[in-house]
Amino acid sequence: MLETLFRTHQYLLEHMGEPVRRSLMDEINWRDRLIGIKGSRGVGKTTFLLQYAKENFSPKDRRCLYVNMNNFFFQTYSLVKFAGEFYKAGGQVLLIDQIFKLSSWSHVLHECYEKFPMLKIVFTGSTVMRLKDENPELNGICRSYSLKGFSFREYLNIKAGTNIKPYTLRELVNRHERIAKEVCQQCNPLEHFQAYLHHGYYPFFLDKRNFSENLLKVMNMMIEVDILLINQMEQKNLNRIKKLLYLLATGNTGAPNVSQLASEVQTSRTTIMNYMKFLSDARLVNMIYRKGDEFPKKPARLMLHNTNLMHGLTPGRVNRLDMMETFFQNAVSSKHRVNVGDRSCNFILDGKARFRIQDEVPKRKSTEVIYVCTDRQVGDGAEVPLWMFGLIY
Repeated sequence: MLETLFRTHQYLLEHMGEPVRRSLMDEINWRDRLIGIKGSRGVGKTTFLLQYAKENFSPKDRRCLYVNMNNFFFQTYSLVKFAGEFYKAGGQVLLIDQIFKLSSWSHVLHECYEKFPMLKIVFTGSTVMRLKDENPELNGICRSYSLKGFSFREYLNIKAGTNIKPYTLRELVNRHERIAKEVCQQCNPLEHFQAYLHHGYYPFFLDKRNFSENLLKVMNMMIEVDILLINQMEQKNLNRIKKLLYLLATGNTGAPNVSQLASEVQTSRTTIMNYMKFLSDARLVNMIYRKGDEFPKKPARLMLHNTNLMHGLTPGRVNRLDMMETFFQNAVSSKHRVNVGDRSCNFILDGKARFRIQDEVPKRKSTEVIYVCTDRQVGDGAEVPLWMFGLIY
């Protein structure tokens, strides 16, 4: 079987083309022996593993091997035993895709780590997985990272052929006019912004398939596999969770009415709160709290995770301002803690920075608020164009 998997590995590398290089590739400490890459379904975790292999090994180099736990072979053959055979054959890097398909995956990873001290293992898993909280045997030996969907920056680099680097929030706030002008010398970002909001977050927009149908398929898989399977929930919960997601998508983006939702879904308030947490873990919704609050309290706002999901769940009925706020929250939450704002702002970042998203900036502005302008290409002072927050990663 080892030879068969080597041939598959070689074929995948030789036929993968030139994928978009993700910024996470440079953030990972590749010297670590056990590395976990978590991400929601559809964000490109498999491509990420193969890209790492392609950048560091030739397709025929047998020191590196990609395997997918969807392979039925691993239902009857121990992954620890297989890793030992690969290790004895000179293997140095084992790339394991969808590790959660193994029921005892955390124990298996720990055993491989202990038995093969010169073997590096890089694995992918769902955002629903608990790498350390519920698996203490991985504490101290596993470094985990999160792979997100395409940022607007990455989308621009693909569609406009640009080479824009990521910027920190501080850089964007303090130097946004200069940065915007530099970007605008390469392309017109607003020409691409609406398309990104519709279909730019998930890499499969590059496939020659219907994006909306593909997105619906991915959303269903998130619930059916990432939520139900990993959490070992009964099948009877499936329709309830799907109904809840649709109700949340078609409702307002304020604090959810848990009692009303419980009545409509025909379950308890506690179950609704748990369902919302599962949807949040799967990166289908975002539960946003006021400063100092956290789950299991009711969130102050509940939004879909990204704007592509808004178009997928409620096509033709997406509220424009809700979409702009969803983009902002999704973009900045990759690096910052986001809380619901007060009367002066929509969001508070890292407990202090206040941001207000709106079309027109008021004549009387607060000196404590940064105004995020939805239609501006280049900003002015404390008025920062919304699209620029898509340059954070």
